[in-house]
Amino acid sequence: MGESWLARMAAGVLVGVALAACAVGGGVADEVNLVPLPSEVEILPAGFALDEPMVISAPPEAAAVAGHLVRAVLDATGRRPELGAAGAVRLSLDAPQAGAEGYDLVVDPDGVRLSAATPAGLFWGVQTLRQLLPTGPGRQIDGIRVSDRPRFAWRGAMLDVARHFFAVADVKRYIDLISAYKLNVLHLHLSDDQGWRLAIDGWPDLTAVGGSTEIGGGPGGFYDADDYREIVAYARDRFVEIVPEIDLPGHTNAALASYAELNCDGRRREPYTGMKVGFSALCVGSPATDRFVSDVVAAVARLTPGPYLHIGGDEVQTLSAQEYAAFVERAQELVRATGKRMVGWQEIGKAKLAADSITQFWQTNDPPDEVQQAVRQGGKLVMSPASRVYLDMKYDADTRIGLDWAGFVEVRDAYEWDPATVVQGVGEQDVLGVETPLWTETVETIADVEYLAFPRLPAVAEVAWSPQRARSFDRFAARLASHAALWKRWDVTYHRSPQIPWAD
Repeated sequence: MGESWLARMAAGVLVGVALAACAVGGGVADEVNLVPLPSEVEILPAGFALDEPMVISAPPEAAAVAGHLVRAVLDATGRRPELGAAGAVRLSLDAPQAGAEGYDLVVDPDGVRLSAATPAGLFWGVQTLRQLLPTGPGRQIDGIRVSDRPRFAWRGAMLDVARHFFAVADVKRYIDLISAYKLNVLHLHLSDDQGWRLAIDGWPDLTAVGGSTEIGGGPGGFYDADDYREIVAYARDRFVEIVPEIDLPGHTNAALASYAELNCDGRRREPYTGMKVGFSALCVGSPATDRFVSDVVAAVARLTPGPYLHIGGDEVQTLSAQEYAAFVERAQELVRATGKRMVGWQEIGKAKLAADSITQFWQTNDPPDEVQQAVRQGGKLVMSPASRVYLDMKYDADTRIGLDWAGFVEVRDAYEWDPATVVQGVGEQDVLGVETPLWTETVETIADVEYLAFPRLPAVAEVAWSPQRARSFDRFAARLASHAALWKRWDVTYHRSPQIPWAD
């Protein structure tokens, strides 16, 4: 788990996806309501009966994955399977052809056989099984053969815990929901003008002052080291990598309110609880700022076992181009010194970037010069076009929460785009993956998060996982409609988009 699988994917160990005719243009793939759409699907004439006690067998390396399957069966049927050496449900690590995250699944009268090359692949196969499980006792899993491989290595969601704070339990809840749709990255936006959410040794006022509020003047909150480790461990158990973001050098009023020396005039700023952007920046180039950034980067890197550290870099309006570029290059040096790869929003493309740094495309209202410049420097992109995948955008004018600066984003908008054709001059080989951010200016509860994420997050998950030429919005909408029953069982708050033909 960890760098071994995500880094292998990022390095291109698994390139391309084999497409079966049955998955292209509909056909039998649409007879099963799986999201995201697998690479290959074949319906078999008979399935596996669940009348008898189910026994699950798995190799020791996949014991945790087997535990997830036990809980999934219990949730769906009310009956707890047993773990044993010779079960009718067999998990195995004997499919090297599946790559770092792929899997092969067969369900027939002889049982369930799920094979992969890695525990991560088995886990994603279990998520497919969760969607196939019938509810209640005395039923069967329909016969099926699936061979599935992801299109992109980075399949992410971002949760902003800075504008409004979300407790550890809420973050775990979101991890459960995103992993159910085979997303493997949770990008946590841990600092902004309105709040600093991660304790840093040697800088206690970052949380004592900077973590004490949020938009609207609420109580805020923060994660101590143990809280953060708990989140990371929970995510890793579900093959989700936590990518922490400390937004620098702008979006820093919470830090500027915490320490006077981070301001060029030596005076603390007042805590900020509004929604404006672009007004704050560190006093770049000063020894105090360099020590601060060095300490923060080192502390976050120590707490984060995964390979990535996000330094933000967006919407900096108070620094010169030279000051901004110099800061990004210094931050990149500090990140690389910890053994991590730097990630930043698309504005970092204006700086001199190492080939292993990653640029996140977001601003669809401006020319993509910065993104193209990042690619010319050899970097990879994470695609997060705001007009397609920003989950904080309203569905329509009547949506009760959310923003609309990037336009309204309905389910079809979130689905009908190709990450390899969004930016001129950027192709499949330049794209590391896809991420769907959720900013929380208007979002106060986990129910609010779910309402904005569902049903759009599964749409983005299919963009990130499934073969491009196999996708069709109408067929996706028909498959997704049945997931309302799953969401009811999982107690998910969701928006009943008129674009989905809900069954009830």
